[in-house]
Amino acid sequence: MKITPYVLAAALSVLAPAAMAQTAPAAPAPAPTASDWRTVAPENLLVIDTAKGRILVELDPRIAPRHVERIRTLADQGFYDGLKFHRVIPGFMAQTGDPEGTGQGGSTLPDMEPEFTFRRGRDAGFARIEGGAAPTAIVGIIGSMPVVTQPDAQMMVTADFKTEAGGLFCPGVAGMARAGAPNSANSQFFMMTGTNANLNGMYTAFGRVVSGFTVLGALNAGTQENNGTVADPDVMTHVRTASALPEGQRPSVRVLSPSSAAFQARVAEVRAERGSQFTVCDVQPGVEVTGG
Repeated sequence: MKITPYVLAAALSVLAPAAMAQTAPAAPAPAPTASDWRTVAPENLLVIDTAKGRILVELDPRIAPRHVERIRTLADQGFYDGLKFHRVIPGFMAQTGDPEGTGQGGSTLPDMEPEFTFRRGRDAGFARIEGGAAPTAIVGIIGSMPVVTQPDAQMMVTADFKTEAGGLFCPGVAGMARAGAPNSANSQFFMMTGTNANLNGMYTAFGRVVSGFTVLGALNAGTQENNGTVADPDVMTHVRTASALPEGQRPSVRVLSPSSAAFQARVAEVRAERGSQFTVCDVQPGVEVTGG
């Protein structure tokens, strides 16, 4: 399966013929070079199989190291095999990871302290995304994750030469579910199918769907009225990190670097398409998937 870096609406198709004739076509975005891509480490690639297809999530231990380790541990123990997507709200998120299938269960491992924010250093590969609905915010991409952050200048006055940052709950972002207490996350997690800024800084983001977003959107769903409870839920048939799969069965994923010219050109296209409504959540990672 191969996912193109961005899916853009055909904006010119809604223009009148005369307007189209007067508008010069935009220069095509440069094709990515070999050096523009990075390969996701197998231990950071969560492979979720369902009857409707496969979902691949890039885990990012820089953003939430303890939660990433928890997901890896449970996945490679086979804990998630057969568990339901018990809560699915269209345009919002799909939640799973509860062995009871009710939203009340967890693993035998202890609950976790939150990782709502992380410390960003200059080596994190942050690429700023400017413009849009929140022009004063410093937002951008690290790896495949959308983040908000303090400026680099703040690093000069901190003991660790790093600055505060946090993941943003954009489409595809994976986060840990919890009860009311911030330190109650355990095994349940959710994957976003829409944008919800109310979750930012309140839940731990630990990765992002890099393949299978259409599968995620096709899961049997509940409604807003019943809080997403699914009457006939889909299940995760098999969940492992790619590193735990036999080598011949491992998918390989490479992601377009957000600092590359090809990535930034596509961001410019999306910004022009969305106009004043543009946000970092409109920027999807450029991904190629092979094998598996």
